[in-house]
Amino acid sequence: MEMKIATRQCWDQGGCARRFHYYLTIDQEEASRLFCENYGVHIAEEGGEDRKIPAITTSASRIDELLTLLVDNTVGPAGLEDIIADWL
Repeated sequence: MEMKIATRQCWDQGGCARRFHYYLTIDQEEASRLFCENYGVHIAEEGGEDRKIPAITTSASRIDELLTLLVDNTVGPAGLEDIIADWL
């Protein structure tokens, strides 16, 4: 399942507008006799590429922190993997 969190627009070095859509991904995993939610991130650029990284954390507060960082800094799909590697 995916839930749209935000859309941000910025301008690249050439002055072209770029629009990014940020999504929270939610997968359910069975652990013993329990089901847990495992959260990830998906960033899609309008008319461009997109990147999805599922199963980053099971903590709702941590994924909220990560999504806030991504949205506030207008991170695009190309930078997603590097930001998550640094964040972890």
